[in-house]
Amino acid sequence: MSRWDISNISDQNGRTFIVTGGNSGLGAETVRALAEAGAEVVLACRNVAKGERVAAKLERVLVRELDLADLNSVRVFAEGIDRADVLINNAGVMALPEGRTVDGFEMQFGTNHLGHFALTGYLLDKISDRIVTVASLAHQFGTMDSADPNWEQRPYQRWSAYAQAKLANLMFARELQRRLSAAGSRQISVAAHPGYAATELQSHTESFLDKVMWLGNRLLAQSAAMGALPTLYAATAAVEPGGYYGPTGFGGMRGYPGPSASSKESENEQIAGELWELSEKLTGVTYTFME
Repeated sequence: MSRWDISNISDQNGRTFIVTGGNSGLGAETVRALAEAGAEVVLACRNVAKGERVAAKLERVLVRELDLADLNSVRVFAEGIDRADVLINNAGVMALPEGRTVDGFEMQFGTNHLGHFALTGYLLDKISDRIVTVASLAHQFGTMDSADPNWEQRPYQRWSAYAQAKLANLMFARELQRRLSAAGSRQISVAAHPGYAATELQSHTESFLDKVMWLGNRLLAQSAAMGALPTLYAATAAVEPGGYYGPTGFGGMRGYPGPSASSKESENEQIAGELWELSEKLTGVTYTFME
């Protein structure tokens, strides 16, 4: 496991993957590796033109529009999917200035968590194998404020909002597995994180931090291709249901994939249950579990 890379991906012919945010960074590397392993891939993204540029270099990749910051777009996308083996909830935004989704949610919580919560709910009965949700090392600094998840009562703090959103991703993945297990479902839910990987996320904070993180990308970060390995491992290898996977070197920031540590709060089942109920209320999406 310590040296698992794309050469270890088994033949994926006949399998279909949906990858959100597959038009750049980690998502593009994920799409590329899966397509080269023989899979059919639905590249779901907001910027279709960028997605088409990724797909043009590959075979069996279909680009479809998906804006996770718009629940109507999420619903329309899901209605256009017949079936898939694996859903990879990869897309995300990081440390943005304060903003709102089409439906009025704080942009990071709304895009990273609520958009994927709704998408997974709409697609659940069409996914035969597993759901992979991409979290972040930043979840360790997050606290779930169920009373004010959308930063309407607190002064907005972009990094705290990002950490909360990524904590929500990890809590969602684990709570989904608990509910799948309780229903006797054969589907599994797992989570992954890329460690510290150089991607376009670090250039969209619209602040002086863009330059700081550009320097960090050059000096400390691993490549997007390496950062995608934990997601690919979670999506294709024999994994533990409800598991969490990331780089195994340098404090979880670099290296080949394996099991990853997580914060104590991410394992709190009561808070996860409250987040689930809140997410159903905010999105209007209620899950139906099948055996």
